[in-house]
Amino acid sequence: MSDAPVTKRHPLIKLWRTLRRQFVNLPTTSRIAGVLLLTLVAIVISFFLSQQQNGLMAQGGAVAIAVLGLSWLTGLSGQISVGNSGFVLVGGFAGALWAEHHTKSPVIISLLLATVMGAVAGLIMGIPGTRLRGPYLAGFTIAFATVLPPFISTLSSLGGSGGIFITPLTAPSWFISLVGGPYAQSDATVQWTTDFVLVVAAIAFFFMGNLMRSKTGRSMRLVRDNDVAAELVGVNLPRARTLAFVISAAYSGLAGGLYILINQSINYQSFGLGFSITLLTVMVLGGIGTLSGAVIAGIIFAFSGPAVGHLNTLLHISPTSGWYSQMQLIIFGIVLIVTMITAPRGLVGITAKIRPLLQRSRS
Repeated sequence: MSDAPVTKRHPLIKLWRTLRRQFVNLPTTSRIAGVLLLTLVAIVISFFLSQQQNGLMAQGGAVAIAVLGLSWLTGLSGQISVGNSGFVLVGGFAGALWAEHHTKSPVIISLLLATVMGAVAGLIMGIPGTRLRGPYLAGFTIAFATVLPPFISTLSSLGGSGGIFITPLTAPSWFISLVGGPYAQSDATVQWTTDFVLVVAAIAFFFMGNLMRSKTGRSMRLVRDNDVAAELVGVNLPRARTLAFVISAAYSGLAGGLYILINQSINYQSFGLGFSITLLTVMVLGGIGTLSGAVIAGIIFAFSGPAVGHLNTLLHISPTSGWYSQMQLIIFGIVLIVTMITAPRGLVGITAKIRPLLQRSRS
C-alpha cells in the first residue's frame, strides 16, 4: 500500500472537471440546447452595447470562425498554414459578387457560396500541399497569401483596386422598434448584423465541436501525432490532409462571407499576408486546436485595437508618433512571447498552470 500523500483538489477544479465531463458526454440535442443558451446570452449582451462595440463583436465572431478553421488545420492535422487569409479573401469576394448581382436573394445563399468557394480553393491548395511538410508547406501557403491579393486587384470584374460594395442587411421593423432611440435605424442595422453573425458562429462552432469528436477528428489527431501509425491503422494520409485543408478553407470562406456583411465591402488589401499572421498570432494566444481558444482569439482580435488606443491615450503618445501606429504589434509580440513561455497551450491552458497553486492553497 502506497504511503504517498493524497493531494486535495480545489472545489472549483472539481466543478470545472465535472461540467466539462458532463458536457462532452451530453447527447447532441442537449449540446444544441447549450449552444442556443450561450448564443441567447450573447445576443442579450449586444442590446447593452454601443453601435461601435456591436460592430467589434461582429468582427470578432467572423474572425473566431476563421481561427477555428485554421485551428483545425494546424492544431488537429498538424499542417502549418500561413495562407488562410487567401481563403477568407476567396470566400469574401465570392459572397460579394453574388450579393452585388442578386440583391433580393437570401443572405444565406451568399454565405453558402462563400463557404463552397473557400472549400474549392482549399482543395486546389490541399492536393499539392500533401506532398510538403513543415517550412516547405508554410512557404507554399505564404506564396498563396502573397500572390492572390495583387492578382485580384488586376481583375476589373472584382472591382479592381476599389473592391466591391454591397447593400447592408436590413433589420425588420419589429427589431427597429425593439432597439428604439434617436438612431434606431442605424443602431438596429448594426445590431441585427451582429446578432446574425453570432447565430452563424454558434452553428459553425457546434458543427466543429462534433467534427472534432468524430472519427474524422480522431484520425486527424493521429495523423498529427504519428503519420506512420495512422497509415498502419488504415488512414489515407493524402486524403486526410487534403480534407483538413478543405474544411479549414470552408470555415475561412464563411468568415469572408460574414466580413462583407459586417463592412458592406471588401477589397484585396483587407486580407493580405499580414492578416494571415494575425490569425496565427491570435490562434496561438487563444489556444491551438480548441473551441474556447478560437472564441478567445476572436475577442482578442475585436477588442485589442480599442484597448491599445486607450493605452496610447493614457501614455500620452502622439498619433503622429511611430510608437502610436506600432503599439498594437509591439504588445501582441510581447504577449505572444510571454504566453509561449508561461502557457504554451495558450490562454486556455493557463488553468493548467493555476491548478497546482490552487491545490497547494487547499493542502
